[in-house]
Amino acid sequence: MTIDDVRALALGLPRSYEALVGDRVKFRVGRIVYLAFARDETLMGFAFPKDEREALIASEPEKFMMPKRADQRYNWVVVRLAAIDEEEMRELVLDAWRMVVPKSVAAEHLGDQ
Repeated sequence: MTIDDVRALALGLPRSYEALVGDRVKFRVGRIVYLAFARDETLMGFAFPKDEREALIASEPEKFMMPKRADQRYNWVVVRLAAIDEEEMRELVLDAWRMVVPKSVAAEHLGDQ
């Protein structure tokens, strides 16, 4: 997967927009960042429940990693883009977006009842 693959999905989500912060591409809902890319665009940080983070990383350490120390206080995990396919990318992006957008917006967009 590439940043362009992610961008195509993220920009189609309600309230989501792209921002360039310190030479890094980030996607936000309001002021909340839910996706952020390394400068070389090989890694993507994404919103993820902090209490589930260690289990995710332990399940596939070749794919997922802890965020840098300064970001460990947040609900955040990092993934190697080359290690995921389109289906997994879609799941990670949608779940991260769902964490930061109002529940009613997510339900309407995703067709949840």
